[in-house]
Amino acid sequence: MKSKIFTIGFMLALCNLSAQYSTPNTGVNWTLDDLAAASPETLTFEDDAYTLHQDLMVMENDSLTLNDVVLLIAPGVEIGVKGYFKSTGDDLTVITAEDPENHFKGFWFYDDSEIYFKNTFIEAGGGLKVVTDNFKMYDCEVSGNSAGSSTGAAISFSKGSPIVKDSFFFYNDKPALSSAANASVSAIIEGNYFEGNHQLNGNAPQINMGPSGASDTIRIVNNIIIGDRSLTKVGGISASSLVGVENKILIQGNEIRDNRYGITSMGASSSGIISDNLIEDNDTEGEPMLGGSGINLLGTSLVYLSGNEIRRNLWGVTLQSNALVNLGSDDEEDFNPGLNIFGENGNGGVTYALYNNTPNEVKALHNCWIEGQQSTAGQVEDVIFHFADDATLGEVFYDPFECGIDMGVADVNKSSFRIYPNPATDYIQTDLKEISNVKIKDLSGRTVLERNGLYAGEKIQFNLSKGVYLVEFNTGKEKMTRKLIVK
Repeated sequence: MKSKIFTIGFMLALCNLSAQYSTPNTGVNWTLDDLAAASPETLTFEDDAYTLHQDLMVMENDSLTLNDVVLLIAPGVEIGVKGYFKSTGDDLTVITAEDPENHFKGFWFYDDSEIYFKNTFIEAGGGLKVVTDNFKMYDCEVSGNSAGSSTGAAISFSKGSPIVKDSFFFYNDKPALSSAANASVSAIIEGNYFEGNHQLNGNAPQINMGPSGASDTIRIVNNIIIGDRSLTKVGGISASSLVGVENKILIQGNEIRDNRYGITSMGASSSGIISDNLIEDNDTEGEPMLGGSGINLLGTSLVYLSGNEIRRNLWGVTLQSNALVNLGSDDEEDFNPGLNIFGENGNGGVTYALYNNTPNEVKALHNCWIEGQQSTAGQVEDVIFHFADDATLGEVFYDPFECGIDMGVADVNKSSFRIYPNPATDYIQTDLKEISNVKIKDLSGRTVLERNGLYAGEKIQFNLSKGVYLVEFNTGKEKMTRKLIVK
């Protein structure tokens, strides 16, 4: 008798584990109130919050809309969407675990679904598995998620051109964003803030993208990527093709600090532009044979580097496995202004601005190789490893080089002050020593706040929507810009 009771109980437990409510596929736009009325065992409402108790599937012809709600999800429960899903908030929609110690499984967005997130906070789940090519996310936060529906990242993509803009990613167990090595995902990742993602400390960066495919370009633009220095295996950005799928990249205007490395691109099918990035202190590994490059290119097709500021990494730029690169050229067919700035990149007491570990010649004109001084050719030669150091390697053509008043001095000052707090909510301060005029601009270039005669330590109060802004300081002698995250 006891055996039979146990068997029946065990079967009931299995049924509960696999319980799921599916919308009836009749073309209806469902709200949480509708779901609670239709299936009270699936969804309940109490104390201003909804609780999802079992798996939910939104079918192909149906849609689900969340707006300014709090949705608690039971442990192990997943939301699947085959139709249309929209989560927005005039204030904020919150999606979190019913029990913070036991995460919900996550979201699975199927092949033909349409997904839109805005002003939504997602935490304590198993991530978002995005199979559809129709995914848009704006002004959201995705934090503290573990592996579940998505095993590769807090959000993993499979195809198309997903959009992630003006959002925040904090301390997820896996990378913040990823796509598969054999996929074609030309993501637009713009104006976001990433910090301390991949808390499991695996060998992958916070943004870990596979190839774009032949039809479009991966765009990773104007983001801030800050590492957790205790995570010695986690890099900043990778946009690579390891299985021969074409990969076109634009990595531009990002600030990347305190990771194992700054930016890497790998594979003979990878090409594109890496420009105007601030790449500093990416040295958490501490082992120069294992990481620490500001920019690393491994076996790539031609990549153009220009306008990057690369400081205090274990290596500046490293080239491996026949990688092709252009750091500056006056030739019409491959013109590149150069203007990369290198400062204090090195290990073992040796400075390495550029390490060409390939047999390929490298055009590298009009760069500042030793920031803060007007260097001689001999001093520049000392910080570049190439043919002159090993006859099996390709020569780096670095003359003319440029540093001093026009490039170096202003940027020494630029790197020596900060704004804080950052991210901020309603004010910032600066430790800039000189009195300055200040403009805060949004990413379209529109001035949203202006103050004159600011002195060191003075608070700049503001009331701005969350997102990424540019703060421009003008001392009368020079202009300097810092990125600001408003949270």
